[in-house]
Parts: sequence; C-alpha cells; structure tokens
Amino acid sequence: MIPDHYFDEGLNNTLYRNDMMQVNTVKSVYEKTQSDYEQEQRDMLSSQDGDTCETHDQFYRDHKLLLVLFRALAVMPITRSRPGTITFSWKSRATMYAISFYIVATVVVLVVGYERVMILRSIKKFDDYIYAILFVVFLVPHFWIPFVGWGVAHQVAIYKTSWGKFQVRYYRVTGENLQFPNLQTQIVIISVGCLLLAVCFLLSLCALMDGFLLRHTTAYYHIITMINMNCALWFINCKGIKIASQSLSECFRRDVNIECSAKLISRYRFLWLNLSELLQSLGNAYARTYSTYCLFMFFNITIAVYGALSEIVDHGFGFSFKEMGLFVDTLYCSTLLFIFADCSHKSTLKVAAGVQDTLLGIDVLSVDRPAQKEIDHFIQAIEMNPAVVSLKGYAHVNRELLTSAISMIAIYLIVLLQFKISLPKADID
Repeated sequence: MIPDHYFDEGLNNTLYRNDMMQVNTVKSVYEKTQSDYEQEQRDMLSSQDGDTCETHDQFYRDHKLLLVLFRALAVMPITRSRPGTITFSWKSRATMYAISFYIVATVVVLVVGYERVMILRSIKKFDDYIYAILFVVFLVPHFWIPFVGWGVAHQVAIYKTSWGKFQVRYYRVTGENLQFPNLQTQIVIISVGCLLLAVCFLLSLCALMDGFLLRHTTAYYHIITMINMNCALWFINCKGIKIASQSLSECFRRDVNIECSAKLISRYRFLWLNLSELLQSLGNAYARTYSTYCLFMFFNITIAVYGALSEIVDHGFGFSFKEMGLFVDTLYCSTLLFIFADCSHKSTLKVAAGVQDTLLGIDVLSVDRPAQKEIDHFIQAIEMNPAVVSLKGYAHVNRELLTSAISMIAIYLIVLLQFKISLPKADID
C-alpha cells in the first residue's frame, strides 16, 4: 500500500511546487471558491485513521456477508477487530471456532474417505477405478484449508484493510464516496446460489453415479460450498475493482473537462497507482488459495472428460447415468474455472482503459508545461504498471489461462486414451 506521506506529496503536487512558487502567488482567502474550501477539508482526512476508513469503507459493508460465510465454513477466520481494520490472530475466537469446526469436519471426511478408499481398492477395472478417483479427489480440498486458508489469512486481512484506505483516498481526490450499486443484493443472491448449487450438485451425483451413497454426501457439503464460495469471492473482488476503475475514470474525465491542471492530474495519477497496487495485492494475497484451486479444477476436468469419453468409446453415446454424472462434473468445474478467469480479464481491461482514453484525448497545446509533464508521467505510469492479476508470478489470471488449460487438458486426455487403447481388452471390459 502506498504510504500516506507519499500519497500526500502526490496530492499536493510537490514535484512542481517550488517551480510554481516562483511565478504564482498563493491564493488569497477571498479568492478561494467553495470547491477550494471543500478540497482543503478533504485533504485533512487520513487513511490511517480507523474511524475515517470505517465511514468510507462501503466495499466492506457490501460484501460482509461473504466474509461471515467464510468464517462459518472455517476457511478464512479474519475479523473486523477495530474500526477500519481487518485482522487475523491465532488466538481470536474466529480462529478457535475454525479449528474446532475443522476437527469435527475432518473426522467426518476421514470416515467417508476411508469407505471411498476401500471401494477404490476393491475395483479391478481401469475405467471404474478412474471414476472412483473423482470421489476421493473431491475430499482433498478439505485438507488444504489450513495451508490455503489460515496460512494466507494475514495477507488477506491486509488486502481487505487496504480497500478502506483506498476509499478514503478516493473521496479525498474525487469528492465522492465510492459506491457499488446493487453489489450487496448480488452477493446475497450469489451466496444463496452457492449453497443451493452445492446441494444440487451432490444430489445429482448421488443419483447418477453408482456407489456414491447419500450418507457419503455429508463429507462433501462444506467442501463443495467452499469451492463455490471461493469462486464467488474472487468474482466479487474483481467486480469491486472493475467498479472502482470505472468510477475513477468517470470522475477523472469530469474534472479534466472542468480544469486540466498539473495538480489535478498528479492527484489522479497517485490514486490510479493506488488502485493498480490494489489489483496486484489481490493476486498476491490469494496466490496460494487460487493456485491450488486451479490445479484442482484442471485435474477434475481431465478425469471427468476422460471418463465420459471412455464410456462413449466402449458403449456408444447412450446417455447412461454414468455419462451424465461425468458431464455434470465437467460442466460444473469448467463453469467455475471460466468465471474465475473471465472476471479477472474483464476487470483488468477496465483498470487503465478509461483514464488512458481521457489522457490521450487532452489537447496538450491548450495546457501549460507542468500539466503536459504530468500527462506524460501518468501515461508512463500506466505503461510501467500493466493491469495484470498475477498469482505471485505462478500464473496470470486472464482468458489466456483458459486456453492454456484447454491445451493441457487435451494433451493429458490424449495420453490417457492412448493408455486405454493399449490395455488388454479383458482389463477394459
């Protein structure tokens, strides 16, 4: 996060302050407009003050329900410990609850997992063995929770707190509070949808896949819900950044049309850099979580598609329950992976597009030399800080991730199908 003193220097246009003092005098009191007085009052606000952040942190208020659900699932035990600040502590009540819930859930998962492994060991045919692996694989994310949830909770808390600081700075520069229209309603709908989707998905697999008993679903409900909620959380974070980018662009265009000064452009440049940093911190905070998330999806899609193709090769396309169950699994994982990559792609497109169009649309001949220099600095800042969501360098989350995933899955499918063809016929039947 950009420190306050650096951000204040940007707001005060310190780069040209000494030069401008040589040719301009400070405005007298009677020369100041109402807008100047309001700007001075806003500049007195500090993003380090918790109460100020609490007042302007609309994003936290809108997506608070998601954080509560993650605490209820014992995945991310972060709390609003004081105004404007989200923290994580191993000694907090939320963490104690998460550990207790995890222990109970682990017992259920181990009992069901043992039965699933016994079923797996009793299977002789290669294709049925592949199908049974899916049910075991869906239990694996439970054991990742301490690593990908609690292990990154501190970084996530810092990222969430940064949103409050950014919104204070947004208010200081634009004079408006950052709003997220209909976001709270969307989150309620998405949260309910995630719960219903988990239930429908498991019941459909129970009905379509042989050997998947109804009592076995008890070990999967919190896992599937967590997978759905992780996709929803990423979508909401990306949507928040997209809305912030669009709002910043609109305010920048409005203010430039009123007064295109070096000080104004400098203020927006620092605000945009803050937003760009917020986008980068999103990927860094959740890098461990969504790296494993992608690997899980890739593996599931590969196995499910192979199972469906294998069934079609052996018995033709007969719309059997086994085929339909595998297609449901493929569609489910593919949809979540598409949402994960596509919402990131759309967000990154909006971060720089609006302000860049405004900067390129300014008639540089009609503004003074300091303003021209600030325009150049702003354009250079955009070029040197490309809007890319990176999972700490392991992968860039955009639509290219989808094409890479399709290529990788296709390669593994070819290998598996070749291996199937090479098996003796007695082992397949």
